[in-house]
Amino acid sequence: MPSVQEIKIRDSAAQAAAGAIALPRPNDEELQDMQGEKMVLNMGPSHPSTHGVLRIVLELDGEIITKAVPDIGYLHRGDEKIAENMTWTQFIPYTDRLDYLAPLANNVAYALAVEKLLGIQDKLPPRCQYIRVICAELARISSHLLGVGCFAMDVGAMTVFLLTFTEREKIYNLCESLTGARFTTSYTRIGGVSRDTPPGWCEAVRKFLNEVVVNIAEVETLLTRNRIWVDRTRDVGVISKETALDFGLTGPNLRGSGVDYDLRKAQPYLCYKDLQFDVVLGSVGDCYDRYLVRMEEMRQSVRLVHQCLDKLPGGFENKSKEPVNVADGKIVLPPKNKVMSSMEELIHQFMLVTQGVNCPPGEIYFGHENPKGELGFYIHSRGGGTPYRLKIRSPSFCNLSILSHLLPGHMMSDTTAILGSFDFVMGECDR
Repeated sequence: MPSVQEIKIRDSAAQAAAGAIALPRPNDEELQDMQGEKMVLNMGPSHPSTHGVLRIVLELDGEIITKAVPDIGYLHRGDEKIAENMTWTQFIPYTDRLDYLAPLANNVAYALAVEKLLGIQDKLPPRCQYIRVICAELARISSHLLGVGCFAMDVGAMTVFLLTFTEREKIYNLCESLTGARFTTSYTRIGGVSRDTPPGWCEAVRKFLNEVVVNIAEVETLLTRNRIWVDRTRDVGVISKETALDFGLTGPNLRGSGVDYDLRKAQPYLCYKDLQFDVVLGSVGDCYDRYLVRMEEMRQSVRLVHQCLDKLPGGFENKSKEPVNVADGKIVLPPKNKVMSSMEELIHQFMLVTQGVNCPPGEIYFGHENPKGELGFYIHSRGGGTPYRLKIRSPSFCNLSILSHLLPGHMMSDTTAILGSFDFVMGECDR
């Protein structure tokens, strides 16, 4: 993909003399064929239908796209390099900023990766596992609600966006009750979660689940058989099974092409192996299929959360005091009352806060089924409290790699529908 040349700041006298500063532009080598009678159109990075700071340089022959060059990196923050200078726990808030529409799922994915390195993924208390699954599935519903709402708004269905945003606001209220934050939650901890569910929270989740299914049905009534929606999405942006696999697509974009691959089934983690749900598949691989897959995945997430609430160890109020963290003082911060009264707990807290969890040397990869696809963490540890190397496999980055192959041949007006059906987030794409 082309890089953007940095704006060269010259001395003020030279600027005044020249009267302008050179603007960033695509790499000349990438655009050398974009000349002649065809028109070159710059879409983004400030465009409502690019869902963030994505720039696409389009070559048009009339209304037909003949070439597309995605240009990313406008939101790059160096997360992977930052991780090398953070303890394992200190990096948790940075995972919130990856797919910032599903921060709870990012937290769970990162914690599971570090726990795999520590070798404690099978030692997590059952209540912790069920709470994490509830969080991940609520994040999936929240992400899909916004994805479908923005997709519909891009194509012209404003009412759908208002309906989905109303339900998503309820999830934010649940997040605030559980974590203390609506958006950037930082809820998980290495070895567990930061706190147990508050009184009345599980009942509120159950109430929300019963309400959101009504909203999902309402959205389907407005869209699924809508003539305009069907014409704008059916047989547009078709991706075959083979092409989807070749470009490394994951998540709903892969399953929309009919590929039966879901990490929750293929490589079960947490308590997913004890829960019943269906992997939703498309048949054609067009924008319409990707929409249908997300709609049904929300219903499957509702089904999963209902099961978690039914099976939650300790019940809603946890009267039996089931633990939510592993019983290891060298991994999880000890209780405050013991820190103030016991020398051993005080030492453990001091070591964890100042130096971090002492992870063993080794290399691991863990993939998590995030709303956008497979969010993976590759960790190279040389021992100690910080990673030697951390690489993030962001699903949006891999999913967007197909744009230069997919967009040519489509009408210019199809671009908004195709981008909306991909439901990507530039926060995790650029990292």
